[in-house]
Amino acid sequence: MAASPYVIAVVNQKGGVGKTTSAVNLGACLAASERPTLLIDMDPQANASSAYGIVNAERQIYDALVDEVPLPECAYETELETLHVVPAGRDLVGAEIELVGKERREFQLDRVIKALGEAYEIVLIDCPPSLGLLTLNALSAADAVLIPLQCEYYALEGLANLTETVEIVRQQLNPRLGIQGIVLTMADQRNNLARQVEAEVRSHFGDKVYRTRIPRNVRLSEAPSHGQPILLYDIHSKGAVAYQKLAEELLTQLAITDAPRRPPTLPVIDHGSSDSAPAPPSAAPPTSREPDSPVAR
Repeated sequence: MAASPYVIAVVNQKGGVGKTTSAVNLGACLAASERPTLLIDMDPQANASSAYGIVNAERQIYDALVDEVPLPECAYETELETLHVVPAGRDLVGAEIELVGKERREFQLDRVIKALGEAYEIVLIDCPPSLGLLTLNALSAADAVLIPLQCEYYALEGLANLTETVEIVRQQLNPRLGIQGIVLTMADQRNNLARQVEAEVRSHFGDKVYRTRIPRNVRLSEAPSHGQPILLYDIHSKGAVAYQKLAEELLTQLAITDAPRRPPTLPVIDHGSSDSAPAPPSAAPPTSREPDSPVAR
């Protein structure tokens, strides 16, 4: 694998399809495979951030995109040594307006990711459920897209629109962009419609559809409220097993056979922790202003 990180945008313009769940839990499983991974939350709802207990972060992806703060200064440690998260927040809502006046506005995320060097092997980007400027930045920075697809009829229509968008971006902005794969989410093999949707997707996209299906799983739904990925919340659940298998498929796709790199080290940055939170380790900034953040536990 090349020294620069491999960048995957987790994208679907339809909400409620398991996009953020996939970004959060796939990132955890890749990190558990000892692959230094960075998860960037590009969704103003900041659900990928809160899924790791990062709430009201002092530094966010907004600061890197708009104020050109170096990306490592916006990254936070998690309970997984090889996983860092760049959180989102409410400021990101205005980022699309502020980016309009910037030169090469579609490439601001690409710029900050390229400056990372060899710190990470894989960068995952959790995109908002829309095809605006934030998603366009993610697609312009990515090597490939990973598409979570709920097993329902309307999802097929959205998939056609999304693949058209990917092709347009590939032709006009990012020639290396491709489809890494499609992952079937909220799958229930007992449901006839789900089986029909899966059969149709596999007939059109062939081996681009992962063998692993992500099932409906209560534990997957519970984990974010505890500020943990499913791997830490309940490693034996069906959801955890499925995302571990998905990570294995992805790593096989990428043919990562070299030895894992050493875990990245974040700079010592004062992110402005609250008085109620314990002091963080000297080698890294606090994960959140909230006392129940992963580093504070």
